[in-house]
Amino acid sequence: MQTIIYLIRHGETINEKGIRNTNETNQMINEKEILSIKGEEDSRILSKNEELKNIDAIWCSSYVRAKQTAKYIADNNNLQINLDYRLNERKLGNLNELAKFMSDKNTKDPSQEQLLYQKFRTSDGESAEDTNKRMTEFLKEILYKYQGKRIALISHGGAIKFLLLNWCNVNKNVKLEYKNKELNIISPCLLKLTFNDEKLVNLEQIKE
Repeated sequence: MQTIIYLIRHGETINEKGIRNTNETNQMINEKEILSIKGEEDSRILSKNEELKNIDAIWCSSYVRAKQTAKYIADNNNLQINLDYRLNERKLGNLNELAKFMSDKNTKDPSQEQLLYQKFRTSDGESAEDTNKRMTEFLKEILYKYQGKRIALISHGGAIKFLLLNWCNVNKNVKLEYKNKELNIISPCLLKLTFNDEKLVNLEQIKE
């Protein structure tokens, strides 16, 4: 029995590089990031994709930007949004430690570099392996609960990449590949994963 999982990265977030006169931690700020105007529009357009019609359930990260992306899919399908912390982005933790880790790396994206250094974590953050473990645990529960259904999961760039390590290779450009096709985990993006029970039989990136 085939089960379809639509793995969706949230839309583009607003640029908040100004003065932050706040007592919030970096983690709190990260969780509260909102979509930009473009991010809202892109998410609305993505929600109208034919693949996302008549889905059976929506599960989403608890972060604001993910819920803002999910609301369009929920509205189009007349569904409620279910939340699970295991879909949250991986915790960055100490930003000074993260900056030190990135100081000699070729890319500017820590989540890409963590595809190569899967055990790396800051003292209070999560590694790719940590994130993969909770994402995989959640996915297995979804596949068991919704056999034969079509489910949308809205999450984040790093978390999605680390889950995909279960089936994808990391190429010379530090990008994920499935069956020699490079995946582009942009904001937003839509991936279609087809399972027979818990076995992945196909993975494709759906174009808008």
